[in-house]
Amino acid sequence: MLPYGRQSIDNSDVEAVVAALGSDWLTTGPRVAQFEKDIEAVAGAPAVTVTNGTTALHTAYAAAGVGPGDEVVTTPMTFVATASGATLFGAKVLFADIEDETANLDPAAVEALVTPRTRAIAAVDYAGHPAEYDALRKIAEPLGAVVIGDAAHAIGSTYHGRPVGTLADLTTFSFFPTKNLTTAEGGAVASTSPELLARARTFKGIGMVRDPDKLRHPDEGGWWYEVQSFGNNYRLPDLLCALGSSQLARLAEFKARRQYLTARYDELLAGVPGLRLPIQREGVDPMRHLYPVRVLDGRRREVYDRLRAAGIGVQVNYIPVYWHPVFEDLGYQRGMCPVAERFYAEELSLPLFVDLTDADQDRVVEALQTILGS
Repeated sequence: MLPYGRQSIDNSDVEAVVAALGSDWLTTGPRVAQFEKDIEAVAGAPAVTVTNGTTALHTAYAAAGVGPGDEVVTTPMTFVATASGATLFGAKVLFADIEDETANLDPAAVEALVTPRTRAIAAVDYAGHPAEYDALRKIAEPLGAVVIGDAAHAIGSTYHGRPVGTLADLTTFSFFPTKNLTTAEGGAVASTSPELLARARTFKGIGMVRDPDKLRHPDEGGWWYEVQSFGNNYRLPDLLCALGSSQLARLAEFKARRQYLTARYDELLAGVPGLRLPIQREGVDPMRHLYPVRVLDGRRREVYDRLRAAGIGVQVNYIPVYWHPVFEDLGYQRGMCPVAERFYAEELSLPLFVDLTDADQDRVVEALQTILGS
C-alpha cells in the first residue's frame, strides 16, 4: 500500500537520537531548549515544545485564558482537537464556515458569529496554506479576543513574506510522522507575546513555578517550587527533541520536494474531467502538507474505494468536526456549514510525502485518470 503520508528518516536523524540516548539527559535537558530555538528560527517566534499537536492546542487555549462562559469560533474542516481543546475548558465552540477556494476559515463567516463573549478565534492552515490572519485579527482586536493559528500542516509556510509563527497571537504545530517534519509524536506552541508564551510554558509544565521572584513563599529553601495554577505534563523529551532538531535542518529540502511534487500533480492532473485541483493565493508560499483534490459529480466514495483497492492510500481530510457524535450529543446539527460539508463530500487527499518518487506519483495519476475516465 502506497501511503498518503510518511516520515523521511535518514542517518543524521538516527545519529541524533542515539547521541541523546547516550547523554545524561533523556528529558528536561539541553536538547529541549535547542529544539525550541530551532523552531523559533523557522516559525519566526519563540516556542515551547509539547507532546503532540493536540496538547499544543490544549496548551494554547490555556494560555489564551479560555474558560466556562467563553466562546471560541473555529472551523469544522479540521481534526477534532482544534475544537475539543476549547471544549475541555468549558467553552462553547461556534463553527464558522470555510472559504470554498482554500478550505480555510472564512473571515466573513467568523464576523457573523462573534459576540462580546468571544475569547478566541482559531483558524487552521488547511493543507499548509495559511489562513487569512490579517482579516481575522481585525475581527478579534475590538473584542479583545485571541487569534490562534493551528499550523499543524504549515510549519515552513509563509504569508506575504511572514512565517506562520508570527501571524496569530498563538500558533500551534504538530510533528506527527505524516507532517512536514516529525519527532514521532510532538508539537509546539509559538507566540510573539512573552506573556502568552509564559502561560503556555507554565501550563505544559504542570503549573510549576520555580522563579524566586514569582514564588509566594520564596524563603523555604533551594528545593522549593509552587504550583500556582493547574496544568498538565506535556513535556517533550530530549530524545524526540534531538530528532526534531535534526529534521528541521532538512526542512528546506523537505519544502522543495513537496513543492516539486505539488507542481507535478498540478501539471499531470490539469484538465482531468470531474476533478478540481487546490489553489495557491498570491503572496502565499506554502509548505504543502496535503494535496487535496475535489472529486466532482458524487464520485468521491467510488474513487476512494477503487484507489484503496489498487493499493493507493488516499485519505479524506476531514470529517466536519460537528458531525462527530461527541458534538452531536451537545446539540450540534448537520447543515450548519454548507460550504464545509460540500467540501467534505468531494475532498480526497492524494499521496504526498518527501520520499514519494516520480514513478509512485505517476502510478497515482494514471489510476485516477483511469477511474475518472471510465
